[in-house]
Amino acid sequence: MRPSQKKSPKLLGLDISTKTIGFALFEKSDMSLLELTHYSPIIKPRPEDLIEELIKKADAFSKKLTTYQGIGIEMVVIEQPLLNSNNIYTVGTLMKFNALVSKIVYDVLGVVPKYISTYDSRKYAYPNLYAENVRGKKVLFGGYPKGCDKKHIIWEQVAEKEPQITWLYTRNNTLKKENFDMTDAYTCVLGYVNVLKEKAEKTEKEEKEK
Repeated sequence: MRPSQKKSPKLLGLDISTKTIGFALFEKSDMSLLELTHYSPIIKPRPEDLIEELIKKADAFSKKLTTYQGIGIEMVVIEQPLLNSNNIYTVGTLMKFNALVSKIVYDVLGVVPKYISTYDSRKYAYPNLYAENVRGKKVLFGGYPKGCDKKHIIWEQVAEKEPQITWLYTRNNTLKKENFDMTDAYTCVLGYVNVLKEKAEKTEKEEKEK
């Protein structure tokens, strides 16, 4: 990061899970990508108690987040956990961890994080994915077959926008799952910014019509 960028306004996206957290840092003025990375809070030995494990992982995340202090972050956007999952235990765990992360973001960066759903982040970040399906109805991923790999499609969108990124591959030359944590973090910021733009344009239009 250049010295001139250190204090300029920035936006940070986070994709939260208990295994890997995706980070996407943007310059606010032109939405240029400054950093796309991930962090895995590994705790050894692993505590038997879930709450203890989450607290220790949150503490590790807090230490990582301190590296983003003092660089001008004005907004933090977090992808909302999927609440329609069939695994109630997983949903409950993510909700607990997200609550801890939100408090840490506020304590470390002085910013109250904004949340956006996975659906809205994808819809507003990549309007081209909102297309007609085989029934002629406009839906997200409408141009793709049922059961398509949505995370891979999102990765393709980000890879096209950011050709300079070096992605992570396995020995078998397949994309590592950490790539998808990073692209989800990227997408939630882009989606949230576009939601704000749409609201501002709507308000401006309503004011002119008065």
